[in-house]
Amino acid sequence: MDLIDRVTPTGLLGTGRRVLVLLSGGRDSVCLLDLAVRIAGSGHVAALHCNYGLRDAADADERHCAALCERLGVELHVRRPLRPVRAGGEPAGTQPTSRAGSQPASPTGRGRGRGSNNLQAWARDARYAAAIEIALARGGDIAAGHTASDQVETVLYRLAASPGRRALLGMAARDGRLVRPLLGVSREETGAHCTARGLAWCEDAGNDTPAFARNRVRHDLLPALRSLHPAAEQNVLSTLDLLRDEAAVLDSLVDEQLALAGDPPPLAVLRDMRPALRRLALQRLADRAAGGRAPAIGHRAPEVFALAEGGALDVGGGLRAEVHGGALRFGASRGPAAPHPDPARP
Repeated sequence: MDLIDRVTPTGLLGTGRRVLVLLSGGRDSVCLLDLAVRIAGSGHVAALHCNYGLRDAADADERHCAALCERLGVELHVRRPLRPVRAGGEPAGTQPTSRAGSQPASPTGRGRGRGSNNLQAWARDARYAAAIEIALARGGDIAAGHTASDQVETVLYRLAASPGRRALLGMAARDGRLVRPLLGVSREETGAHCTARGLAWCEDAGNDTPAFARNRVRHDLLPALRSLHPAAEQNVLSTLDLLRDEAAVLDSLVDEQLALAGDPPPLAVLRDMRPALRRLALQRLADRAAGGRAPAIGHRAPEVFALAEGGALDVGGGLRAEVHGGALRFGASRGPAAPHPDPARP
């Protein structure tokens, strides 16, 4: 079956609907761009390529993306984010170029420390900041080429690195403006699609280095799991589907309980809930205060529910839990965060 027949029913790409594709030049993003053009129409599709200048092949990748977009009739935006500076340096920004004219760039250089994973985080932040800027100007969604293979790797990595059930829910097909139309497609299938369509892609040598945690999952952990069971990856994805269905039921229950408790909910009422429901309610309140998804704080429930009248606790993510008039509220942090408990704590 042609991938277009599998992606179209998701509704994440639509005829005549504007979309900005995050284009690295790799097989997944090349496949996504081709599908977006075929579904939405080239006039409604634009692409964003970020040239971080971190690899010898970076400029060649940019030229490849430019040639591909010209072939497909797609407007290409290029950003060249400056690397985060070391302590004591000046803030970094981005240098924009566009085949459709220059676009203003938002500062995105947010130094996040040393190390390969911090560098990846900076690159991701810079890419999404630029994408949001462009999408707000032209309208429409932002499409990322995350595949089912990426989904499995994400779940396994989060399972090891992040406590809480959110680690097992993976990436959502839609998260605000961001859509992931290829979550039902494997990395091997995107490569086969590109080959069948005569679309070349760039290979990133960085995908093989063990310096990145994601690569260690891909090259070490997954083969070990396949040796235990040949359907290991599909079993992870099937479990993910079940957990998402069950999470929807849990979320409805939490909303019902919080509606009964009142706004803001009395701390005594929250304390009387079953421990699991109490943790979920706490997370939902933090999410609401953050206007989206707050960092996972369920493991800090004992500290929050131990607060006395007038007490406060910084729980991370710029949020502060406070008790006033017997009710629990979340607001913005106003000082240094309290020491965080052991991240391995359940």
